[in-house]
Amino acid sequence: MENQEQNQINIELSEEMAEGIYSNLAMIAHSNSEFVIDFIRMMPGVPKAKVKSRIIMTPEHAVRFLQALKDNVDRYQDTFGDIKDMSDMPKMPFNFGGTMGQA
Repeated sequence: MENQEQNQINIELSEEMAEGIYSNLAMIAHSNSEFVIDFIRMMPGVPKAKVKSRIIMTPEHAVRFLQALKDNVDRYQDTFGDIKDMSDMPKMPFNFGGTMGQA
């Protein structure tokens, strides 16, 4: 029991962070010592996208993250069914294929 208490981590989540950041594009780069993941939000008809969050991690943590993401995707699909593979779909242009709005 005492050992279990020593292994617990208290994680604080502020209200602002709990709201989350929406991203519909991620770009990944790496060096010999780190992986850099930029989470980007692209909006229809806007030629410029903004990086909303950048996460930097060691290669060891990147492998752990990859496994954790795979485990969660597997559990999601067990509950809700297969996620459609979009790789066969035609690539959408960066303006999302929609019409440009006017004000």
